[in-house]
Amino acid sequence: MSRQSPWTADAMPDCSGKTVVVTGANSGLGLEASRAFAGKGAHVVLACRSTDRGEDARREILTEHPDASLEVRELDLADLASVRSFATDFTDDYDELHVLCNNAGVMATPYRTTKDGFELQFGVNHLGHFALTGQLLETLAQTPGETRVVSTSSGAHRMGDIDFEDLQHQHSYSKWGAYGQSKLANLLFAYELDRRLSVADVDVTSVAAHPGYAATNLQLRGPEMEGADVQERLMAVANRVVAQSAAMGALPILYAATAEDVRGGDYIGPGGLGEMRGYPTKVASNDKSYDMQLADDLWDVSEGLTDVHYDFDALAGVGHVVN
Repeated sequence: MSRQSPWTADAMPDCSGKTVVVTGANSGLGLEASRAFAGKGAHVVLACRSTDRGEDARREILTEHPDASLEVRELDLADLASVRSFATDFTDDYDELHVLCNNAGVMATPYRTTKDGFELQFGVNHLGHFALTGQLLETLAQTPGETRVVSTSSGAHRMGDIDFEDLQHQHSYSKWGAYGQSKLANLLFAYELDRRLSVADVDVTSVAAHPGYAATNLQLRGPEMEGADVQERLMAVANRVVAQSAAMGALPILYAATAEDVRGGDYIGPGGLGEMRGYPTKVASNDKSYDMQLADDLWDVSEGLTDVHYDFDALAGVGHVVN
């Protein structure tokens, strides 16, 4: 029996006629995912906090794929008004959305808050994407054919905990603990969204992915914000010596978004040692991420904090039309 070849972006199906939104598309995993979607014919909306950097990314992709269909739109996940504005403008302009890649994030930053007063990592990595998905879900549900929501988590979810007594870390702050909490929240959200979609018989697939250890600017942002020059240099060296490339790190996201064998509630990560590097495969997260009561409680809190309420009964009436 021949060994199955590793899955790469070349194995992605043709995406012509499909619309994809990628958050944090101007660099790292988001840029590489956007590049791959564009190369397969998708219309890619580069959702970026900085439209200038988004335009730089668009031009970079066009040098490789001159006929790519790309649009840059402003999205600041640290500002719920910006999230609402992006979603409103998008749904005004688009009738279809085939893939939503909730990719943008911050990692191990010094204590900061979002415009709405949330701890930065929890606010950007979880609450911003929770609000965005809720406001785009009707468009996903009414789009002909299969549609997917891909939430990007991390192996760091294993050190996370959801502390409802100090969710915003106002009493005690650990930058890595806060990051772990946000990445655990990403998984709890992805799995709970899939369960609720399934119960309501809404034909949208919710999955999660993680990149392993990929060389991106994510590792450098925290030390940069702290002014920790030595730590920043050490992280840069580790990115060059230890990490896999951003293009490899993006493969689990692309697999989750397009592979035929993906099912709702799947978690895709690198298949190498410790899930740190390698080609994408289905992996398992920790027991806490599958805790349905914890997920339900987090959902209720997230709706209250964002004022975005998911109406699955209404979505069930929308339905898909299969091409």
